[in-house]
Amino acid sequence: MKTIKLFLAVILSVAIGTAVVAQTPLKNTVKTEVFNVKGNCESCKARIEKAAKVDGVSKGAWDAKTKKLTLTYDATKVKLETVLKAIAAVGHDNDKFKATDKVYNSLPGCCKYR
Repeated sequence: MKTIKLFLAVILSVAIGTAVVAQTPLKNTVKTEVFNVKGNCESCKARIEKAAKVDGVSKGAWDAKTKKLTLTYDATKVKLETVLKAIAAVGHDNDKFKATDKVYNSLPGCCKYR
């Protein structure tokens, strides 16, 4: 009888331990990286940062002086390519993607960097 109780206690402990581990988020999935993103002014900054706000990105900050975007994101929720494509889609070239001429030409004059 003691053996059965001990066996059931071990099984219960393993089951509870497995449930707790399964609910623990993966560590080291939040990353911060810096990218070159072309732009000139505060309008560019607003447009770039808005485009960078996709699901999985917790912070996207672009600096007009350095032309750098600092991006903090969860690698399990979003791919970098998705964010960089979104930025190019609103007219701003970056390390991986170039804006189309049509979108770039629609930018205000102060935002044209080419």
